[in-house]
Amino acid sequence: MKHDIQNRDDITLLVSEFYKKVRQDAVLGPFFNDTITDWEHHLNHLTTFWETSLFMTKKLTHKYYGNPLEAHEKVDKKFNHSITELHFGLWLNLWFQTLDELFEGEVVEHAKRRARKMGTFMYLKIFEARQK
Repeated sequence: MKHDIQNRDDITLLVSEFYKKVRQDAVLGPFFNDTITDWEHHLNHLTTFWETSLFMTKKLTHKYYGNPLEAHEKVDKKFNHSITELHFGLWLNLWFQTLDELFEGEVVEHAKRRARKMGTFMYLKIFEARQK
C-alpha cells in the first residue's frame, strides 16, 4: 500500500527514482548527463529544493537557497537555445509517473501542481531570456 510523501527520506526516494528515468530518457538525458558532473551533490540539492517547496510550513533542517531559473537559462544557452515545451512536457510526465508509482495522497497532488506551475514558469522565462 502506498502512502503520502511525509519527509525528506520520501523525497530522496522520489528524486532519486525520478532522475534515474530522466538520465535514461533519450530526449532529456543528454541535457542532464552532459551538464551535471556530480550527481550525488545534485540529487541532494534537488531533494532540498523539493523538501523546501513541499513542506514550507515545517521547520526544516535543510532549506533550499538558489536560483533554478538562472541554472536552466544557462543550460538552454549551452544547448543553443534548444529547450522546448516538449522537454518540459516529458519532464512533467516522468515526474507524475514517478510520483504515482511510489506514493499517493495530498502532498503528491501538491507536488504535481507545483511541478506544473514551475515548468510553465521556467519555460516562459527561458523563452523570455532568449529575447534579451
